[in-house]
Amino acid sequence: MMIGTRLAALGGVALAGALALTACGSDNNSTSSSGGSGSTSAASIGVTCGKGTVTASGSTAQANAMSTWTKAYQQACSAATINYQGVGSGAGIQQFTAGSTAFAGSDSALKPQEHGPADQRCKSGKAIDLPMVTGPIAVVYNLPGVDGLNMSPKNLAAIFSGKITKWNDPAIAKDNAGVKLPATAIQTFHRSEDSGTSENFTKFLKAASAGAWSYAPGKKWIAPGGQGAKGSDGIAQAIKQTQGAISYDEYSYATNSKLQMAKVANGSGEFVQLTSDSAAKAVEAAQVVGQGNDLALQIDYATKQKGAYPVVLVTYEITCEKGLAADQLKLVQSFLSYVSSDKGQSGLTQLGYAPLPTTLQQKVQTVVKGLS
Repeated sequence: MMIGTRLAALGGVALAGALALTACGSDNNSTSSSGGSGSTSAASIGVTCGKGTVTASGSTAQANAMSTWTKAYQQACSAATINYQGVGSGAGIQQFTAGSTAFAGSDSALKPQEHGPADQRCKSGKAIDLPMVTGPIAVVYNLPGVDGLNMSPKNLAAIFSGKITKWNDPAIAKDNAGVKLPATAIQTFHRSEDSGTSENFTKFLKAASAGAWSYAPGKKWIAPGGQGAKGSDGIAQAIKQTQGAISYDEYSYATNSKLQMAKVANGSGEFVQLTSDSAAKAVEAAQVVGQGNDLALQIDYATKQKGAYPVVLVTYEITCEKGLAADQLKLVQSFLSYVSSDKGQSGLTQLGYAPLPTTLQQKVQTVVKGLS
């Protein structure tokens, strides 16, 4: 089933509280805030408010969005508190499976070996993947004076596998005619913890590099060499502090940290600048491969769509189709109804994300309404 795309018009509609976001997304910081009376109302965000407290954890890629969503929701729903901890996708799934959280944020859908334990945690139903945010992955680097670098998937695979070690390597120079490249040593950084961002980036390298990437994609970084940094914020800081560095990070962190971002070649060989619009084009051909209410997607990392930036991830909320505790169900349902609505999705472009395609958004809302 092909997914239609949402036009950029939504980007002009401000999400309640979007610009009030300050420091965000650190692995060590919760995105929760205590419910207050605020100036907004349940009607203003289009939901029936839930009550109580729910705890969730996982993806740091969606932490900036989650921070804004929880702020707006809690201002409208003063009797509710959402505690979301950015601990990484792998840890988030583990905590959800252990029953410690009501939902997990993950940059990849549950794998078959993860589904069994997650289903057992839900007891009376199955664990399901609900796409919530399109999160472009930026190829970030630190090379003063060299902006807008062109990078092919093949060269990226060679860099991250240690086969290209200098910035003035002929293979890089070939794609950057007229650019004076320094002989600086390349220093690669990767996520040190299990990460859905690592999984999506290595899926891209595997699919798009014409055999140049020989390592199995996964949450755990297994290629030799390079240095690890914890979380999206840790990668951003490492790049900022290290001349000659290169890594992969979520667009929102790259923009917040004002990092240099490379143009990346898609399947047609077109070098594309990362924007919310160019990332959204890459999601147009995504297919729903989950069964029933599980909306897991398959991304075409080698897309030939004109103007499509190919390195993207879709972050999910993983929760129980049936079986959440009664004191969690209504609040989870209310909150996820808000974040998947037009009001929840409309401010994402301001935060460095892209909203869900309309047809997918509608599917998510239908599933959320049926949680029981």
